[in-house]
Amino acid sequence: MSDIIKIKTEYLNKLKNVSDLKEINQIKSELFGKSGKISDEFKKLGSQNSEERKKISSELNDTKSELQNLIEKKIKDIEINEINLKLKNERIDVTLPERTFNRGKIHPVSQVIDEISSIFSEIGFSVEEGPDVENEYNNFTALNTPESHPARDMHDTFYLDKNKKFLLRTHTSPVQVRTMLKGKPPFKIIAPGRTYRSDSDQTHAPMFHQVEGLHIDKNINMAHLKGCLNYFIKEFFEVDKIKMRFRPSHFPFTEPSAEVDIGYEMKDGKIIIGEGDQWLEILGCGMVHPNVLKNVKVNPSKYQGYAFGIGIDRLAMLKYGINDLRAFFETDYRWLSHFGFDPLDVPSSYRGLSR
Repeated sequence: MSDIIKIKTEYLNKLKNVSDLKEINQIKSELFGKSGKISDEFKKLGSQNSEERKKISSELNDTKSELQNLIEKKIKDIEINEINLKLKNERIDVTLPERTFNRGKIHPVSQVIDEISSIFSEIGFSVEEGPDVENEYNNFTALNTPESHPARDMHDTFYLDKNKKFLLRTHTSPVQVRTMLKGKPPFKIIAPGRTYRSDSDQTHAPMFHQVEGLHIDKNINMAHLKGCLNYFIKEFFEVDKIKMRFRPSHFPFTEPSAEVDIGYEMKDGKIIIGEGDQWLEILGCGMVHPNVLKNVKVNPSKYQGYAFGIGIDRLAMLKYGINDLRAFFETDYRWLSHFGFDPLDVPSSYRGLSR
């Protein structure tokens, strides 16, 4: 019996009983590796004469093909058996109840910030941001707030040091100061963000959200301010008409200053904006004080403009019927499920995603 037949017979018997991929790979290495038995037989062909070489090489190639085909078939059979075993042991029980899951909601404050930013972007405003921790100059002095002003008192402002040099900003107006100090006019920005004051009840919180607006350019006047606010209020509350009035007021950083009221009426316990003879205060505004412009190195004889400040939380309460400001910050998922907005099914007024 030739060596080739011996090898063939030996490994055909081995392959009959093998059932493990590791064993298959071992046999494959023994036969066809660099020092494998079939490989060695091919090396011996060089020492044979021409006639013997032809005969042996034909027999050797047939044996090689037969063994390789058998090995490949064994590998496929083993893999199929492993898959079938997994399917048998790892079947999913479709009668089990599905796992519960909670889909996140967009918080009303985030919703309103996006709405406000989108509306003002349509009339040329850009969004600016600043730090929550501010210095006293940007928060008060640059904004023409005198040393004796009540807002500077400890019971109104969260100071971070005994010298009152650093504090949690009481409004987002410092963003206006930072923007004007680092650039040159014209400026047309809004600054939404968190603000902090020492106050807490049903309509006030120690932390709340505010958006400030600023438009500085040549020949800007109160008519521009009124037109801007009229457009914003109609777009935000989604009404065609709005009753709006300016009441004289006082803010250190604007002159003249005004409170803005809008008309409303009550229907079935709900506030209807744009109708009725009752008035609701909604924001403060005015023409930027010349001293503020001087403090940020803007020439008040050449440039002027308007500024306004709006409580974001208050707008959210009015538009979406929320009657307690404290609920915004209580992290109650039940409340958020009711008042929050599905990110996959937002209302058309949510311009931040729809446009």
